[in-house]
Amino acid sequence: MNMVESITRPPLRPVERPRFIWAISDALTLAERNLRQIPRIPDELIFSTIQPVIFVLLFRYVFGGAITGTGTSYVNYLMAGIFAQTVIFGSTSTGIGLANDLQRGLIDRFRSLPMAKSAVLTGRTLSDLVRNAFVIIVMWTVGLLVGFQPQGPVLNWFAAAGLLLLTSFAFSWISATIGMAVSTVEAAQSAGFIWLFPLTFASSAFVPTQTMPDWLRAFAEHQPVSLIVNAVRGLLLNKPDFTTIWQSLAWCVGILIVFIPLAVRAYNNRTAR
Repeated sequence: MNMVESITRPPLRPVERPRFIWAISDALTLAERNLRQIPRIPDELIFSTIQPVIFVLLFRYVFGGAITGTGTSYVNYLMAGIFAQTVIFGSTSTGIGLANDLQRGLIDRFRSLPMAKSAVLTGRTLSDLVRNAFVIIVMWTVGLLVGFQPQGPVLNWFAAAGLLLLTSFAFSWISATIGMAVSTVEAAQSAGFIWLFPLTFASSAFVPTQTMPDWLRAFAEHQPVSLIVNAVRGLLLNKPDFTTIWQSLAWCVGILIVFIPLAVRAYNNRTAR
């Protein structure tokens, strides 16, 4: 190549990609960043695993003997509720992590980088989804050790796991909204859990709703946690109820439709200050 050709040839330009491709790439990069922190700071993963194990042991050996009328062994009835509770409680780490990053000034640093604004939220929810997948595997092992006997084809088990992961992803966006709306990490932790307790315990997760007062039963049977638990339980015990499955999917999709924009708006409001 002579000097004239090198001068007249137009400069090479980077390959242009659609904006959403860059957003996905940025989100995956931040998700990887969050996952790399786990081996360095394993405490959060350890304690998020220990808590559901304690629930399994308590309900299996302390309360299980007094709970009847489930239509199957109590441990088989219990595990669907434990799985759902585990991923829902685990989703609170999304808001806590975002609040922590905001308080330490990391999000201000992200703002100075040429990256998609949504990547911070999406990366956090994706990394927490992977963490919850690991916790589900651990809880499956613990359930088998205490007598859990899943039934039916393996495909049903994977369908149940998929529904649990979708639940985790949906509730993580609620947690992200809370984490962006409060001012401190402590507030994010308190606000993230306080509304989950009535949803989880006033449900079919641990006891049949038929044992509840009529006014509470009406709420328990139609709220999202009960529908998700019932759908997962049916799949794991080879008694799938497709109406319940579709209703639980509708709840998860509805949560995503509502809370993804709310989380992004809360993020923009906080970072604009």
